[in-house]
Amino acid sequence: MKFGKEFKREMVPEWIEAYVDYTGLKQILQEIRRFKESKQPPTPATSLDQRLALYRNFSGLNLQGGVQNTGDIENQVIAVNTVPHENYRKFYKTKFLASPEGAENEIIFFDKLDHEFNKVNTFYKDKVDEVMREVTLLNKQMDALIALRIKVMDPGFNAFPSLQSLSLDINNSTPSRITSPLRMTVIDTDDMPVSPSFDPTYGRQVSMTNASYSKLPVNRNSLRENRDTDSQKTDPLEILDHVKIVNTFESPISTIRGVLSESKENDLSYKKEELKKVEHRLKLIFIEFYQKLRHLKHFSYMNLSAFSKILKKYEKITSRKAARSYLKMVDNSYLGSSEEVTSLLDRVETTFIKHFSQSNRREGMKILRPKHKREKHRITFMSGFFSGCSIALLVAVILLRDDRKLIDKDEGTSYLDKIVPLYSFYAYIVLHMLLYAANIYFWRNYKINYAFIFGFKQGTELSYREVFLLSNGLAMLVLAALLMHLHMNSRAEVYGTHIEYVPLGLIMVLLFITFCPFNIIYRSSRSFLIRCVFRCICAPLYKVTLPDFFLADQLTSQVEAIRSLEYYICYYTWIKPSHGHNTCQSHNVYNIFYFILAIIPYWFRFFQCVRRLFEEKDQAQAYNGLRYFLTILAVVIKTAYVLRKSLTWEVLVILSSLITTLFNTYWDIVVDWGLLRRKSKNKFLRDKLILHHKSVYFTAMVLDVLLRFAWLQLVLRFNVHSLRGSTVSSIFACLEVIRRGMWNFFRLENEHLNNVGKYRAFKSVPLPFAYHEEDDHKEE
Repeated sequence: MKFGKEFKREMVPEWIEAYVDYTGLKQILQEIRRFKESKQPPTPATSLDQRLALYRNFSGLNLQGGVQNTGDIENQVIAVNTVPHENYRKFYKTKFLASPEGAENEIIFFDKLDHEFNKVNTFYKDKVDEVMREVTLLNKQMDALIALRIKVMDPGFNAFPSLQSLSLDINNSTPSRITSPLRMTVIDTDDMPVSPSFDPTYGRQVSMTNASYSKLPVNRNSLRENRDTDSQKTDPLEILDHVKIVNTFESPISTIRGVLSESKENDLSYKKEELKKVEHRLKLIFIEFYQKLRHLKHFSYMNLSAFSKILKKYEKITSRKAARSYLKMVDNSYLGSSEEVTSLLDRVETTFIKHFSQSNRREGMKILRPKHKREKHRITFMSGFFSGCSIALLVAVILLRDDRKLIDKDEGTSYLDKIVPLYSFYAYIVLHMLLYAANIYFWRNYKINYAFIFGFKQGTELSYREVFLLSNGLAMLVLAALLMHLHMNSRAEVYGTHIEYVPLGLIMVLLFITFCPFNIIYRSSRSFLIRCVFRCICAPLYKVTLPDFFLADQLTSQVEAIRSLEYYICYYTWIKPSHGHNTCQSHNVYNIFYFILAIIPYWFRFFQCVRRLFEEKDQAQAYNGLRYFLTILAVVIKTAYVLRKSLTWEVLVILSSLITTLFNTYWDIVVDWGLLRRKSKNKFLRDKLILHHKSVYFTAMVLDVLLRFAWLQLVLRFNVHSLRGSTVSSIFACLEVIRRGMWNFFRLENEHLNNVGKYRAFKSVPLPFAYHEEDDHKEE
């Protein structure tokens, strides 16, 4: 792979603008090449030149990499100097020493090269400074954690040396060039009156049981006297007098307490459950912090490689010696000489292994650097096998239907109207899963980091092959049940009422697979889905994350599937199975709930918007909530129109439906997809695009408008007399699922490029402890 493609592929999406413009520099070099060729046409190489080139290539004299063959500095055509800049930062300016005649493009090249290097160097310095500030906070958080461990695990433990920077074990790490909170002095623990069986940094025993350890004699008063003799020594447990637990409002109980209480902080309870929660949150913080450090290190490496590559290309095209001077400046700059990130990586590893993996380096590094998931060949084989079986079963169902002429007979049509709602539920799910598999395929193909955006744990996310396997497996199971149902119905005198238990057994099997506690059939993904569904149901009580509202949006496109569940309940409880669908529709309660169920997904999204509005104070969430409220209102008006048909209600239905559809269409295209930007460099689109063909975006916008109005029929149930039975609702339900699949790709593309949902970038995990001194300074 060429470096340009690799460089683009390895970019951190959040920092794309901060990387060196390698493509722009290459374009300038191409102009220099064309100018050289126009002025001096290349002469054919002599046989001697060819032999010398061949000799150099095979003799090892043609050195690869580095700047060894770029000539002495005295022979360089450039001089790089530092120039003063605001904020006392070093900026670099290159002076072109050769004759400027005919070298205008070369001067432009070095001007742009300086601009790009100063941009990269400044960004890297800012990010490292930001990291160092985070280290200060992490030090204080770890001090509080260690003190809490001591208090919870051994309330009688005493130690008066300061816990300053104990969390990062500076005394055991190699010296570095960092002048930051990480280079704090380390306390001398030789005079600490600590039992050899207790490690204060772990807050646990090493060789004694809990029972024996609780009986260790501790003379606390004598230790306090020793503390008074040395003013520099303080009780580490006094840290706990200045900290509180930060309430993140991530659970219903914490949310209710936060609403009833004015403070967002809770006093320490010194319970083991509290300690576990704090440890879990700090563990996540360290993992995310470590990933950020790795990205910073990779950012430095890729940009340094880009500068080296582009200067080699310059020398090759112009035959001038410039790389050595410039790369010497790069090596001496902050970007090339800073070792803070490398040292921090080592120290974070040491800290994490000691405090969060019980000194097991292998387990700790598995968490910090999880391995990528490997594709399995049996997944591909089983996907093909299930899809082949599904196609064969579908053909068998069609042939059996035609053989019995169910469509031509009135009793056949009645029978299909009875069983189609029982099996169409699975058809909508299978179609949605197939589209999701296609989404994953295109997300991966266009380097959209969907796994990170959704918050999947690395190694547990499903690939498009696995989703395709699940969808085909479900389709095969459903078609087999439908074929069995049709066959048993043809011999009703033999099977009797047992025929009606086939759909019931099918949904029981599906529920068992979904909630199966055993580690089979992707348990981690099933658990993730169940948690997201539960958080959607309890929307106002849980902090809203991107997977939550993304799933709720999917549910808004599965209105007909949700209504099919109501038909299941009606079919097996309210009526006799032989009476079928028409009897369900004769119940007023069934008809009312038929429209109420369409409200539920929008109700979830409405409360999610309300929660985000109060938490983030983002006015856009108010408009988004209004959008879902208008949809709910449109469905309610339609329900009233069905119950009390009149001209007034009909006019209200048309107006509310049109307003809701137009609002939703505008939000899809402008907000969710970020398109139709008038000032964009891509006319009527947006500045950043992943797809190369712009016509795809315009086609998607047109399809979204058309399918939105098709969705109008699905929710509001307009009748099309040319089609009979449940065919109309099934067709429009499938169209809405297809529209949602298309929406998914462009929504996540926009999230990946522009972070419109404010969830991407590096995951922000709230700190568990809040220091009173910090709050006092803020108030002052």
